[in-house]
Parts: sequence; C-alpha cells; structure tokens
Amino acid sequence: MARAIVDTTAGTVRGTIEAGVRRFRGVPYAAAPVGDRRFAAPAPAEPWEGVRDAVDPGPNAPHRVKAFPGLDVTPLIGSGWVQGDDYLSANIWTPEANGGGRPVMVWIHGGGFVIGSKDVSISDGAAFARAGLVCFAINYRMGIDGFLPIPGVPTNLGLRDMIAALQWVRANAAAFGGDPRNITVFGESAGAMAIADLIASPLAKGLFRRAIIQSGHAGMTREIPVMQRLVKKLAKLLRVTPDRAGFASVAPGDALDAVEQISAPTARIDLRDSRGHEPMFGLSRFVPVHGDDVLPLQPLEALRRGAGSDVEVLIGTNAEEMNLFLVPSGVRDKIGGLLATFLLSRSQPGARRVLKAYGLGKHGVKPGQALTDAMNDLVFRWPARRFAEEHQGRTHMYEFDWRSPAFKGELGSCHAVELPFVFDTLATATGAQGLVGEAPPQQLADRMHRLWVDFARDGNLPWSPFDREKRLVYSISDGLARSEPKTTIAIRNDKE
Repeated sequence: MARAIVDTTAGTVRGTIEAGVRRFRGVPYAAAPVGDRRFAAPAPAEPWEGVRDAVDPGPNAPHRVKAFPGLDVTPLIGSGWVQGDDYLSANIWTPEANGGGRPVMVWIHGGGFVIGSKDVSISDGAAFARAGLVCFAINYRMGIDGFLPIPGVPTNLGLRDMIAALQWVRANAAAFGGDPRNITVFGESAGAMAIADLIASPLAKGLFRRAIIQSGHAGMTREIPVMQRLVKKLAKLLRVTPDRAGFASVAPGDALDAVEQISAPTARIDLRDSRGHEPMFGLSRFVPVHGDDVLPLQPLEALRRGAGSDVEVLIGTNAEEMNLFLVPSGVRDKIGGLLATFLLSRSQPGARRVLKAYGLGKHGVKPGQALTDAMNDLVFRWPARRFAEEHQGRTHMYEFDWRSPAFKGELGSCHAVELPFVFDTLATATGAQGLVGEAPPQQLADRMHRLWVDFARDGNLPWSPFDREKRLVYSISDGLARSEPKTTIAIRNDKE
C-alpha cells in the first residue's frame, strides 16, 4: 500500500493512499488528557522524533454504547470505547494529487456529549477528499471528563478540546494541502450543538469561516449552578467528594457505570432551570454550560448581540427527528396520555397544553404520536429556527425530509438519517437493519453531498438566506425552497 508523508507542527506523520485519497488516522492535536492533564485545559501535542505512522485510528474517549432494538447503529456511533491515552486526535482525508489552497472541513461527531468517535464508518471523509477538499474529524472529551463543571476544574473541557483542535487545524491545514483561511466546521446532534456554541464563543472567534449545523442549535446549554446538581449526584453515586480530587480518584472506565445510571430515564435528578425548562429534554444529562470564559452568555443571547456575525451558517433539521428515539423503543406506539404528559412535563412547562396542540385527545391520534410530534418541534425544529432568526450573519436553512423505509416505513426522516447522504456513505447504513433500509437513493446523496461541498468551497447555495419574514427552508428531497409560516410550529418554546 502506498504511503503519504506530511510534516505537522509536532512531527512527521505517515498515512496511506487508498483509491485516490490520502488518509491519516489518529494524529494527535493535543497532549493526552491523562494524569495531571485529565482535568486540565488541552495542551499542545507532545512532539515526536522520526516518522509517526498514522494508519490506525487509535483510542477514543471513554464511553459506553447500547444497541438499538432492530437497528444497526454501529456505523453511526461505533462499538464503544477503544482504550488508550492519545485520544485527542484527528483523522484527515486529502486528495492524492499534490496541491494546496483547498477548502477545509472539520467534522465534530454527535452522541449526546457522552458517546461517539471520529472513526465511525458513516462519517468517513473520503468523498469530500475526492471532491477536492481536505476533511478533518476529531475526538474530544465527553461525559464527566468533558462536560461536568467540577469545582477546581476548567469548565467546558469538551468545547475547549474542540477549540484546540481548530487551532491545530488552522496551523496544519496548509501542510495537508488546505487553506487555513477557508475552514468550515460541521457536525450533527451534539456535534452541531457544540458548533452553535462555538459560533457564540469569544474563544473560537476567527477559527472558522463557515459552519454547518445538522440537527443542532444554540439552546442546549445549562447554567453552572444547575449543573452542580449533577456534580453532587454523580459524586454521591461514585462515593467521592464533589471536587477535582474526588473525581480524579475514579478511573474513567470505572465512572461509566455511574454515567449510565444517571443517564437512565428513571434517574431522579431535576435539571430544570428557574423557568421550569430542561433544554436537553432528557436526551443527555451532560451538556455545555454558559457563564464562563468559553460561553459568557447563553449562546442565543450572544447571537442577539452580534456574536458570530462573521460566520456563514447552514443550519437544518430532519422532519421526524424523534422517531429515532421513540420508534425502535416502542414508546411512540405504546405510551399512554398520562405518561406522555408526565415525561414532557419534566422538561416543558404546560406539557398538557402542548400535547393537546399536537392532537392529544383527538380521535385517531395516539398519545405517543402527539409526544413525538411535539418533541420534534420543541427539541429540534423550533430552536434551530430561533438560531436562524437571531444569528446576525448570513444563514441558510434546510430540512431533510426523505423517509427511511426501516421499521416498515415508520423510522422516516429520523435523527441522524441524513448522515450517509452528507458523507456519500450509503453503503455503510444499507441493509435489513440499516438506518436507510435496503435501497436508498444515490441521487439524493449526490445532491446533498454536493450542497455541502459547494458551501464549504465558497459559501454558494442554490436558495436565498433565511430571515424572519420570508423564512425560506430548502427541502433536500425535492430541491425546492419554500417560505415557512411561523404557524408551521404549533407551540414555541416560550423560554425564548
């Protein structure tokens, strides 16, 4: 197999050349977060002598994944923790042909801030390299190590890792043939939420020119005092003091049981704010905080004041996001009205009123369907539109509305289903238990992938920006932009 050599700021790396693409795997962008560095801000990668092989993805951040009934999610979230120290690392895909000044894309994976990695097959960046771009994908600290505001520990370590990675990309982009002045950061779910936060962060200013936010927005952060409840709860579960010394005494792998326990829907912990809202709607206990140097303001408020106005944004959601969480589990079809109301009330004031607006109590509308439709809007669609309204820079909005035939067509336009279309990796998610079913449309992948490539290249998109009046939303499936009235979303999150 042919080899490729690149000199980075920390040393020389040797990757592979496969099917016209140079691949470099597991290249450190920061020092290993172990020992005294475990709960410290990211430090520069340790330099090395000679040539370092970059052919193995290497370790990832400590986490544990669970299976979805009837659905193969390994291409989406991987198979779990690969142990090792140097997991603050990046994968890079570049065209085989020599050249420079290419557009750069940086992928930040999702997973509720507790699972996932840069190495999953569904987000392989080779197709972007074949299109003439340089694509990076990064790991970052998650869970307790990345998103728990432990007293004595810098807050938002996961976001700080991403900022360090973007600084490293800017410093090394030219070595891999990229243009450090033309960087687009893109991500999905928690990765997209993080990007929305970075747009609002003064510490990330100038690190990227464009951003693509897939099923994310700026609404999922918590106040530090609210998250201190989680600190104390986890410390109690782990039987340690609720401070740096206490959590440092527990090995990362030994903390995963507690993370799993606190993440269960039945866990008794109230993370609502003073107005009764829980911004994550129970999808994750771990989330960035605002009120520090990374996010001095809640990100939506920062956008109102002009933060990130120099960043061009493409933001969108899928038409049936919550189906991924509520269809395979059977919740959508089995839950009753009282339980649906109780579950929503843990995150949203006036839950009964909200569910009635989505058909609860009407003939033919199951309580679980009303809950699913309400959460589609409350958790994803409406907050994304709020981001588009408040962002002072150029903002385009899309909706991914192709419906997966999985689960007899009931999976539909669920959360994450757009990923194999974005990366042109349909084969990884195709099959009897695949996310996109047996025969997904390659033509749609060609269209969506090209949109992402063109936007990263020069910001070009075939429809006009979103504004409060015209509210143009581009349908990925039919390639048309339509004006969406505000009444499309029946209940707004009145927190904003």
